[in-house]
Amino acid sequence: MFTGIVEDRGKVIRVEHQDQGERLAVEIPMGLTDISLGDSINVNGACLTVVEKKGRRITVEVSAETLQRTTLTKLKERDKANLERALKLSDRLGGHIVTGHIDGIGVISERRTERNFIHLRIRVPHSVSKYVVQKGSIAIDGISLTVNEYQGEEIRLTLIPYTLGKTNLMEKRVGDEVNVEADILGKYVEKVLDQGRGKAKGVDLSFLKEHGFIEGE
Repeated sequence: MFTGIVEDRGKVIRVEHQDQGERLAVEIPMGLTDISLGDSINVNGACLTVVEKKGRRITVEVSAETLQRTTLTKLKERDKANLERALKLSDRLGGHIVTGHIDGIGVISERRTERNFIHLRIRVPHSVSKYVVQKGSIAIDGISLTVNEYQGEEIRLTLIPYTLGKTNLMEKRVGDEVNVEADILGKYVEKVLDQGRGKAKGVDLSFLKEHGFIEGE
């Protein structure tokens, strides 16, 4: 489990192709050197397991399923990758709940600079857009961001200077692909509604009815 608050960027130093996936060797910054073997780490939005560590170099394995569903297959040597260690129960939840399970790949359709800020429009698949709400949360390459507005399958986001300095989004251009994870809370709401329009045994839907998410008795 993660928060979407990227801690820093790592540098890909080796990509090893295998029959059933890939192994990525990543040089990590000094602030993340307490990572241990077996730890979960979020790499560009995908939850991966550390299988080797030597000094400031960690190696993670990427399954064929993950490669198929994410942009990790396009990572190459010297690329920068967003990194976040798994959430501790004692940590503050500064972003939102991020699982590291990618829902789809988005494509940047517009990039506009305004002073120190960058505005992005990203076209996301329907599997993601159906969960998007204005001012809600979404994870882009593992970064917790607020949806300024959305129309159809396009969302608009604003990146502040701190986010640009800590993540790989500064290098992204129109046409580039990004990993997208929808807010898990929307998925739970959908699950409840699918179970008989809110009549699942033992589920209290008064809050959803009160706030207009569902109608009826």
